[in-house]
Amino acid sequence: MGKAGGRDDFEWVYNDQPHTARRKEILAKYPEIKSLMGPDPQLKWVVSGMVLTQLLACYLVRDLSWKWIFFWAYAFGGCINHSLTLAIHDISHNVAFGNKLAKWNRWFAMWANLPIGLPYSASFKKYHIDHHRYLGGDQLDVDIPTDIEGWFFCTPARKVLWLFLQPFFYALRPLVVNPKPVCHLEIQNAVVQLTVDLIIYYLWGIKPIVYLIAGSILCMGLHPISGHFIAEHYMFLKGHETYSYYGPLNLITFNVGYHMEHHDFPSIPGSKLPQVKQIAAEYYDFLPQHTSWTRVLWDFVFDNSIGPYARIKRKYKLNKQG
Repeated sequence: MGKAGGRDDFEWVYNDQPHTARRKEILAKYPEIKSLMGPDPQLKWVVSGMVLTQLLACYLVRDLSWKWIFFWAYAFGGCINHSLTLAIHDISHNVAFGNKLAKWNRWFAMWANLPIGLPYSASFKKYHIDHHRYLGGDQLDVDIPTDIEGWFFCTPARKVLWLFLQPFFYALRPLVVNPKPVCHLEIQNAVVQLTVDLIIYYLWGIKPIVYLIAGSILCMGLHPISGHFIAEHYMFLKGHETYSYYGPLNLITFNVGYHMEHHDFPSIPGSKLPQVKQIAAEYYDFLPQHTSWTRVLWDFVFDNSIGPYARIKRKYKLNKQG
């Protein structure tokens, strides 16, 4: 795959995101894709199984030594927790219970949030709307790194540090770039999360809490699954801002690798995105795509032309916030 060239600023463009036009074109040609939109009845059972698995793990790790706590957090629990963040991503599009039961989706996202250890789901939903509506939008899309990140994290060693700290940047960047008032759901999310954390602590002590939170932080940082953060929108090929990955890690990440298809059709559950690619194959087969998230991380660190600045940014005339 070609490279974007050395950079000391973002790639500024003055056209609309490509997903809007492609969505209209594909739907005009393949109207049957509309039948894929709507809730995924299996999602609530898969997610609940993952949550209960982590609660069982909390019981099992309660007496382990600290080195094994961190080992299992990275090798097992964190993988489930990272997968749950991607379930929350899917749920934020109301695909657990449908648009008519939007509040059920918000509450279910809080249930999916429990093993992550820190409140996350309500805030994610609040900002993720903007990521789709204003993809690459200056001061609107908080998925875009800040100028300070782009300027400072520009060498291999600094980029490794940036990858390790990625969960903290994702948590704190919205407060700097596009702060929004705290909403009722965020307070509810925090109260529910803290209550369950305290119950786990009361039952089994501090080690299960460390297992959960450490797993979340470690597996959203330097971890093969975290390659999707870079793979989705970093400009590995000039002019292309969204990339798909069709490899095996989709099996444990709710098909988040089908990212081109997801941005074209955000109301289609991850479980059905492979059908979108199959139906409209000629629109996706020849677009740039990644074959390995681990390779993505390697290239990000060691290729001088790729870093936090390797993103497309655009100014939106309407600075409405959704």
